[in-house]
Formats: sequence, structure tokens, C-alpha cells
Amino acid sequence: MQRLARRALSSMFLLMAFLSWGPARAALTIEIIGGGAQQIPVAIVPFAQEAGLPQQITPVVGADLARSGLFRLVDPAGASLSEPAQVIYADWRGRGADALVIGSVNRLADGRFEVRFRLLDVAKQSQLAGFAYTVTAGQLRVTAHRIADVIYEKLTGDQGVFSTRIAYVAKQGSRYELQVADADGANAQTIVASNEPIISPAWSPDATRLAYVSFEHKKPVVYVQSLLTGQRHAIANFRGSNSAPAWSPDGTRLAVVLTLMGNSQIYLINGDGTGLTRLTNTSAIDTEPYFSPDGQSILFTSDRGGGPQIYRMPVAGGAAERLTFEGTYNVSPRYSPDGKSFVFVQRNGGHFNVAVQDLATRQVQLLTENPLDESPSFAPNGRMILYASEVRGRGILAAVSSDGRVKQRLSAQAGDVREPAWGPLVKSQ
Repeated sequence: MQRLARRALSSMFLLMAFLSWGPARAALTIEIIGGGAQQIPVAIVPFAQEAGLPQQITPVVGADLARSGLFRLVDPAGASLSEPAQVIYADWRGRGADALVIGSVNRLADGRFEVRFRLLDVAKQSQLAGFAYTVTAGQLRVTAHRIADVIYEKLTGDQGVFSTRIAYVAKQGSRYELQVADADGANAQTIVASNEPIISPAWSPDATRLAYVSFEHKKPVVYVQSLLTGQRHAIANFRGSNSAPAWSPDGTRLAVVLTLMGNSQIYLINGDGTGLTRLTNTSAIDTEPYFSPDGQSILFTSDRGGGPQIYRMPVAGGAAERLTFEGTYNVSPRYSPDGKSFVFVQRNGGHFNVAVQDLATRQVQLLTENPLDESPSFAPNGRMILYASEVRGRGILAAVSSDGRVKQRLSAQAGDVREPAWGPLVKSQ
């Protein structure tokens, strides 16, 4: 319990949070432990000619929709069709489907694949969406995620995030690994590994870079690493502790926490490590900064009022406003993508749980109830929150919808995974 408190209040104690980690495997599995109150019934007919492919489309699309908690999959019961002319809508109404997904995969002469799909409204007997993608074998899985994104958006009105990625830290043997995976935990890749702790991954807005903190030189140093080239450089390696990187929305600057002048304070620095300027100037511990979506303000944790609470201040400088008043311990704030609320960790009795607060009404809703939840991170559409938790003493990742109804667990077969960060939407996707 005290581990989280030390971590939130001072980056100097971050190393202690990882001493008990055990080994972990890269692959994450998802367990759905709660669903939405109303689910849209969707039938997905197996895509024609996908048998024998290195990656089938249908199971990935179905798994994406199911784990969102917003859809109920209707059994296609052996149906085989790929064109609207083949659809007998009365049959699908009888099966209870509101929407129908059909498609096909054709191998082209150059070795690539043409993936076609259509989303049909069963009641209106009309097409809601239809696309064709020409992809390589290695792109089949992400194409399935994109199809699920289109279905999600057309049926809910919200943008899908199945084709986004997540970052997290795993421990394998004596090595800490910063890994990036698809949003469903598949295709995990190690970005950097070290025998010393790696913490606090933060995505750049264009999803091409990760900032993180590494202890490989026996002290916390902030690095920025390209996911395209693998090249990295230290942007904050000043005297004392360098921690808690957070990107500005335009990707040009980061907020970091330094003990350069003594206690932990928030600074701004350019993405290349130049232009260091101090933002907070107090005798308190100020840490865990996070930019607003418009880049005009920063949320952060401070003990300036006696205990850790969440504050907001202008990026241009000025007075800080206290935002949390319920309880004596509120830390790790993260703005929602629309800037109307923020998620954070609140201590309730002996438990640390994820909560969300509306900025206009100041109303707080508790979203989780586990003994130790930490590191919340919004999905880029604001509908889900990824966070770290523990089950029987083992670190896992979990997700909860912003209304608290839909819940998931993402865990490795053995060992611990922690420090999650949900990557941004990328227009090219």
C-alpha cells in the first residue's frame, strides 16, 4: 500500500515499486468480467476464403466487438455468404440480429490480399458501410481491427479504438521490458529492455515515439525513443531525479518532474531536450503532470495542502487550482480526450481505486474496487480506461468503461505487467 503513496509523491522512491516483480510473458490474454446494460446484437458471417490464411479476419473482428461489452454476437449457424444479394434479411431478423457483417478475402497475383467487408442494417435492409483493403499477410490482423473500428463507429456513433496500441512494462527474469502491443494484447514487441527498472511510458501524439523513465544508470533519466527507427536520446538527465514525462498535444514539448533545485517540481522541455523552463515553484512535492487536450493547462499531483491532491494550472504559468477534495489521497490525474473530466487514483480506506471526476460539476464516480489499482490511462475515444491492478499478488492490466459497467482483465500467463499507457488514434489508421 505504501508503495503507491511513495510513487505518487516523489520520483526518488520509484525504484522501490518494482523490487517484488516476478517473471512475465509478452502475450496478454483478455478476460471480460462485465458487460454493458444494453448490447447490440450483431451477426458476423465467417469471411469467404479466409480458411488457411496466416491470420483469419472473422475471429479478430468478433473478439474486438465482444470485449467492448457493447455488442452481443449472434451465432451465424453455418451461414456462408459474402455479398448483399445473398442475404435473406427475414432469416437474420428471426435470429435476433440487428446488424450483419459479411466479407471475403482474396489472394492477389502479387501475394497480397484483398479484404472486402460490408455492414448491413437488418431492419432497414440497407448497407451501413462497405470497404475494400489491399494488404500484405502481415497487415491482416490490423485490417481486422480497422473493420471492427468501422462497425463500432457506425453502430455506436463513437470512434473505434481497436486498431490502436498500448504500452506497458513487464518483468522477465531480471530484465524489465517496455513493450508495445495491439489494444487486444496481441503482437507484443519489446521496445527497450534493461536490468534496471523502466517506468512511466508516455505516447507522443502521433504514436511514433515513446517517452519513458529508465534507471539503467542507477538514477531515473527520461528518454524519448522512436518506434520507427529504434533510436533514442535522453531528454532529461539533470542532477537528481528526472521522471514523469507527459507530451504536449502538439508533440513539441514534454512536462517532466525534476529535483534539479531540491524538491520535485514540474518543468517544460522541448522534445530534443532543449529549452528547459520551470513551471511550478513551491516548497511542496509537485509531480505527475498531464496536459489538457487543448494544451492550455496541466493537471498534476501536489502535497502543498498537506496531503496528495490534484491541481490544475495554466501552462503559461499562474496560480494553481485545487480540484479534488473528497478524501485525503488523490493522485495520478489524466485528462479525458474531450477535456471535460479526468481520471485519477483515490484511496478509499485501505484500497487504491480508479475514479473519474467531471470538471464542470466536480462530481466523482468510483470505477474500480480492487485493493490496489494504479496508473489509469484513457482510451483515445474516452470510453475505456486502462489501468494496472493486482490479482493474488500478481500485477495485471485491467480496463473499465468510463461509466463503470464494462470491465476487462489483461494478464500474462505468469509474472507481472504494469505501467500501462493507451496509445493515440492515428488518422492514417
